[in-house]
Amino acid sequence: MASGIRDKVAIIGMGCSRFGERWDVGAEGLIVEAFQEAIADAGIEKNDIQAAWYGVCVEEINVGKSATSLGVALRLPNIPITRVENFCATGTEAFRGAVYGVASGAYDICLAQGVEKLKDTGYGGLPSWGSSAGTLNWQVFPNATAPGLFAQLASAYGAKFKVSNDDIKRAIAHVSWKSHQNGALNPKAHLRKAVSMDQIMASPIIAWPLGLFDCCGVSDGSACAIVTTPEIAQKLGKKDLISVKAVQLSVSNGYEGGFNEWDGEHFVTASKCSTAAYKEAGIKNPKEEISMIEVHDCFSITELVTYEDLHISEPGNAWKDALNGMYDRDGKTPSQIDGGLKCFGHPIGASGLRMIYEMYLQLLGRAGDRQLKDPRYGLTHNLGGFPHQNVCAISIIGKYGK
Repeated sequence: MASGIRDKVAIIGMGCSRFGERWDVGAEGLIVEAFQEAIADAGIEKNDIQAAWYGVCVEEINVGKSATSLGVALRLPNIPITRVENFCATGTEAFRGAVYGVASGAYDICLAQGVEKLKDTGYGGLPSWGSSAGTLNWQVFPNATAPGLFAQLASAYGAKFKVSNDDIKRAIAHVSWKSHQNGALNPKAHLRKAVSMDQIMASPIIAWPLGLFDCCGVSDGSACAIVTTPEIAQKLGKKDLISVKAVQLSVSNGYEGGFNEWDGEHFVTASKCSTAAYKEAGIKNPKEEISMIEVHDCFSITELVTYEDLHISEPGNAWKDALNGMYDRDGKTPSQIDGGLKCFGHPIGASGLRMIYEMYLQLLGRAGDRQLKDPRYGLTHNLGGFPHQNVCAISIIGKYGK
């Protein structure tokens, strides 16, 4: 019977480039920037890495379809490298591959790296997904925009739970305000300027109720993790081990978009994925046990409904919890401590690993001005695709054996 991966894999090194409009470097430069931090943190040699998983979403830009760009950029010693892509869950997908590679016993030390170089396209938003988008390409894209599709979550949420338009708008504005406050403390974040609630509320509407400050931007960046077994980590002299408690993935089967039972106010995959992750991690009460979260705030309303899909806020109460400061940096369950997608940035292939990077720093007490007090478990959540057709990835990390 499957036993999961709780405490079977330890993270011994992580790195993250500065995110933003990185006109100064190409994708390969971003890869090197993140990797240099991770390899120094791990205290190993490059030749100790036995396999790598490489996350890139829009592969036609800069790096191509194969995994060779990672091997060449880092001069890896001719090891197996697997390039993965799963929409906005791509970074966590790379992490999952590396973790499973170690947990299976196939390798001792593995690398997970994600990168995306989007600003060089000259396009303000994300470029076309191309033929790889499959059903999304011909079912959705000709008739909709990402802000428009995600804005519908707000209307559905308000209708189901009888939340007024004013309350919805104030709640998502607070979500964005909180992330800007946190991002201002992060030297690697794309957007480092705190903004007021008044500025957010008065910003131009993109797709009601989403204003300008409720939408994440497009960034360049890279992040990576080096993982091994706890036994090897201890032999390397690592004392405060950070281990993987769970990595789970849930993918839509089309049910949400094909039937009327789904009411459009939540993500089916996120609810199922979080339940599976808690089971794997041995977490009985996420509201009390999860110390901090990094969720996929591509839009502020997405973060809001995810509070409920993670079974931390009760159904219909996330908007109240947000306004009451539950998810602020000094709240009960801090969210987006590093600024989130909203302010740290969203280079697609790197985002999942960037989230884990923040949890890792927090657990080791290295987060500087953002540091939380004695966190136990950190959860990361990615959502790729759209509300009715998506992939959800969740990871939970914490101190080894605790």
